[in-house]
Amino acid sequence: MASQQEILNDERFRHVPSDPRFWEMPERERKVKIDKRFRAMFHDKKFQLKYTVDKRGRPVNYTTKEDLRKFYALSESDSDLSESDGKEHTENKTKKKKAKPKVEEDS
Repeated sequence: MASQQEILNDERFRHVPSDPRFWEMPERERKVKIDKRFRAMFHDKKFQLKYTVDKRGRPVNYTTKEDLRKFYALSESDSDLSESDGKEHTENKTKKKKAKPKVEEDS
């Protein structure tokens, strides 16, 4: 095999390192951003499959949950909202439980 230096010295391939089409995609742009409507797919059992073999028959030990985390990310504005919504939701539940007045019946 030809060494890396020989390939870069070849006139046909000299443009490859400077051509943006061949650059690696940045990590933050690699994942597809999804909004809070679809955040249930990270937790719902309907979206999680456990594989025992890969497409070539070799044994593997992972679920589709890892693939979802690998390819999808919650959009930043929605993830901030979802965290604050979750906190407000739990606070509202506790307030509702405390706010119920006792009703005394006169007999």
